[in-house]
Amino acid sequence: MSTWPRDSHHTAAYVTPAGADWLASASACPRSVHALWAQRPSVPVTLPCGTAFDVVSMDALFGRRVVSRLWTDGPGTGPVATQRDRVMLFAAPGAARRLGALLGWEEWAAPAPPLLCYGWGDAVTVPPPYPQETPAPASTGRWLVAPDVRRPWLPGPEALLWACVRAARAASQALGRTPVTSAPAVFPG
Repeated sequence: MSTWPRDSHHTAAYVTPAGADWLASASACPRSVHALWAQRPSVPVTLPCGTAFDVVSMDALFGRRVVSRLWTDGPGTGPVATQRDRVMLFAAPGAARRLGALLGWEEWAAPAPPLLCYGWGDAVTVPPPYPQETPAPASTGRWLVAPDVRRPWLPGPEALLWACVRAARAASQALGRTPVTSAPAVFPG
């Protein structure tokens, strides 16, 4: 029996109080994050990566393919957000660094865009817990799968590698191309 979540209870539309606790736990000052969200719940916040979560950011189309692959054939996902033209997959701490190394060893399909891997020492802007009532600018972002528990399941590098390679190979086959090796991971900073 798998211990990976495949059920639909991990697809909350809004960040729950328990999910907000988890997000705020990434900050050195969780109370400040909660205080800001109590006053302005539709404001995005920049949080450090590497302790509560890492983030793997990818092109929107490719990101949706990866998320779809994780949900249809794989273990599911933890929280997932969109921001501008990117999909942000929240991953287990340490996954971003390890994923980059694993992707470098794996045969990678040509149409796969570069991944931005945010881990220890990096920070990301997370969407607000509640969307704005008026249409928000694309830079604010939104949750596709909002955090809804205090300790959400987060995919590790192996699950992410599996989904990225399969999504890239499927895209390559759809375009009639053969897989090639490349270095897709980029580490900001």
